[in-house]
Amino acid sequence: MTRTRFDDQLEELHVELIKMGSLCEEAISLSAQALEKNEEKTKERVFALETEIDQMEREVETHCMRLLLHQQPVARDLRAISAALKMISDMERIGDQAADIVELVPYIAQSECKNKVNIAEMAKATVSMVTDSVEAFVKKDLKLAEQVIEKDDVVDEMFASIKKKLMELVRSQNVDAEPALDLLMAAKYFERIGDHAVNVAEWVEYSVTGIHKSSEHHLGN
Repeated sequence: MTRTRFDDQLEELHVELIKMGSLCEEAISLSAQALEKNEEKTKERVFALETEIDQMEREVETHCMRLLLHQQPVARDLRAISAALKMISDMERIGDQAADIVELVPYIAQSECKNKVNIAEMAKATVSMVTDSVEAFVKKDLKLAEQVIEKDDVVDEMFASIKKKLMELVRSQNVDAEPALDLLMAAKYFERIGDHAVNVAEWVEYSVTGIHKSSEHHLGN
């Protein structure tokens, strides 16, 4: 494989990751929407997106392996490919957890507990994290990637607040325990999606700088 062809293949990989990221954005946005409006077509779309994201993960993984096998990549190329392999794993989990949220929707929809905690605000913040992490990748925007990482604390605080409120409601018997636990689980999935968005943002930073924040250790130029 010539260098020009290799560069073309790297660009194709970049386009595939953007597409996969946009599918994740749609899945998480629709799962948040499903919590507000328990509509069958919305839930079905999320499940279809999860399948598509899973398929894309396999395709991108194959693409990365092909690049590694057919060329002697320089350190910069290795960074891009290894970051891609890590990012698709996080994106696949975002798709899974969007589907997990949707599966809980029918159990939450009939309960009053949904109106007693601000899960819609948490969902909105998480959607924003996913969107911004993908945009940071597209634009190689280190400042935006850093903002995603910082926003994780906000989402964590929202989860802690929802958990505390639901526990209080159950203890006081103002809501049934089962739908409250389902709602808490949905909030936990949003919190985990935020964690995956942070991972994506950190791999964006690594692909640009060669430094991964979690390890704080230089990984090549």
